[in-house]
Amino acid sequence: MILDIEKLTFSYDKKNYQFNEISFGIGKGEIFSILGRNGTGKSTLIKCILNVLVPDAGRISLAGRNVRDWKRQEMASVAAYVPQAKNIVFPFTVFDYVLMGRTPHIPSFSIPKESDVGVTEDCLKKLGISHLSDKPVSEISGGEHQMAAIARAVAQGPSLIIMDEPTSHLDMGNQQKVLRMTEKLAADGIAVLMTTHFPDHGFIVSDRVAIMEDGNLIAAGAPEEVITGENLRTAYGIDISVSYVPEAGRKVCIPVK
Repeated sequence: MILDIEKLTFSYDKKNYQFNEISFGIGKGEIFSILGRNGTGKSTLIKCILNVLVPDAGRISLAGRNVRDWKRQEMASVAAYVPQAKNIVFPFTVFDYVLMGRTPHIPSFSIPKESDVGVTEDCLKKLGISHLSDKPVSEISGGEHQMAAIARAVAQGPSLIIMDEPTSHLDMGNQQKVLRMTEKLAADGIAVLMTTHFPDHGFIVSDRVAIMEDGNLIAAGAPEEVITGENLRTAYGIDISVSYVPEAGRKVCIPVK
């Protein structure tokens, strides 16, 4: 397992749990998606995994080692984070923005080496955004920015990439681009943990799915087993039809009045 979480518990006030005794693991090249409504604790869970918040109980192991034992720069060479889409004020070029992903591999008070520049160029090419290299990251579209953020994460050379709602605020076309790229990362052996509000993403790209509700994982496993009308009703409080659509070659989730 690249990431192994055992009975993880966290609360902000030591009274009301954001989540309680959550356990799951992610292997090399696996895409694991966590579904759930707003406020269920998905982003808080990510902060615990990244060692930003300290859980009340349980253990988080990254590459076989407790995350509490990792130094921050050392950990950044193993786990990368792609946050929810946001605006960037400073007009870094896309190239420099992606180059920042090499920071864990550059000693303090040093400048990037030729090899770091080469890795950056490769990441831009891999994400299909080389043509944006000289553009200010503050002026590109939301979909282009998300691709740049993923390129920066890949530049870190991680074994695990954590994506917090990577398709939020993106149109359908850009959502598909991000999901297809997620598949390519997994094919290259990178483990991906992704939170999302869209149950269909479980069918499109995920190897395994978990549904988070009321501080627990109410279901976890293969998408076909987890993404059911009953589980989605529990998670979102509405009736959702899960039906196979031949044209799509998969099941889709449709809210029902």
